[in-house]
Amino acid sequence: MANREDPTKRELIAIIGDEDSVTGFLLRGIGHVTTGAEAERSWAVIKDEDDKAAIEAAFDRFTTRKDIAIIFFVQTLAEKIRHRVDQFNDIYPAIIEIPSKNHPYILENDSVMKRVLQQLGK
Repeated sequence: MANREDPTKRELIAIIGDEDSVTGFLLRGIGHVTTGAEAERSWAVIKDEDDKAAIEAAFDRFTTRKDIAIIFFVQTLAEKIRHRVDQFNDIYPAIIEIPSKNHPYILENDSVMKRVLQQLGK
């Protein structure tokens, strides 16, 4: 079932990506660290040696947070957990797949674009 909560409570952008991609977003001012006893970051750097479980943990963490509106997800990492990304059907947070520095964006693999094309009957 789609998440139909008040979108005004969601004000942060998260990023799941390689170090270069995340650094680029942070340098542009996209990134937030909550204060308090349980400080949380709105980004996850996934390294080459990290396994699929690390990607899934970041995905789960950001898709369940109530303050995240958009997740920018490097497409090559999304491919590693494609089944999870394709099954995610909540309205919030929106998952936007982006290219990495070393890999191009592949339209046919993007789960959002697949849904758009399906709705258009293509």
